[in-house]
Amino acid sequence: MTPLDPVTFSFTTALLLGLSFGSGPCNIACLPYLGPVFLATGGGVRHAWRTVVPFSLGRMSGYALLGMLAGWAGFLIREWLDTSWVRWVLGSATILVAIAILWRNNRTRNCAASHSSGSVEVSFDQQGGEAPVMSSGLFFMGMGMALNPCAPLTTIIFAAAATASAMAGLSLGVGFGMGAVFVPSLIFGFGVAHFSTQIREHLDKWSGTLEKVSVGMLVLMGVATIAGWIAP
Repeated sequence: MTPLDPVTFSFTTALLLGLSFGSGPCNIACLPYLGPVFLATGGGVRHAWRTVVPFSLGRMSGYALLGMLAGWAGFLIREWLDTSWVRWVLGSATILVAIAILWRNNRTRNCAASHSSGSVEVSFDQQGGEAPVMSSGLFFMGMGMALNPCAPLTTIIFAAAATASAMAGLSLGVGFGMGAVFVPSLIFGFGVAHFSTQIREHLDKWSGTLEKVSVGMLVLMGVATIAGWIAP
């Protein structure tokens, strides 16, 4: 019986493998994509969930989908993922998030200007403007990250294929996803969010420039991902 036998490679094993992966290289891979989002949006730890939750749900959905497809197909689907469409998912989602941030910041400034001129200010969040766009972009950004197999995820896909069962593969994908997003969610939800808020407070005079630079970084990351210049 090998370590990848479907009987011994369980949900718990996938969860522990995900925790191991999420505690190390995953954070480095996510930082260039999520870091600028926190710098541009601010909000601190209190509102970090607005970024972390949709991104993490996207990653978990991607891992679950890969596990289910591998189990259903009964063979390794790594080759199916080594195509440009995966880069387009992540790159396009990153650019979409940048557009949502621009939309949000421009609307916020317009509302502030109206308020200072005596007009009645209406909360942008209440109008439901950029929130769905931002959440969708973050979700597909997370899914795009998940669709770029690393060595631990390739192991999960291989194990899922060995089960020849969509449900067993789904279980392995969900287990790996839960483990993989746990530590990064804590790091970004508390550490990066707090650090980004401190930067914005110390550079308050240049907040507009900081937002533009962050948006520019997101657009650059999106274009570079689509073009294949970088591999998450």
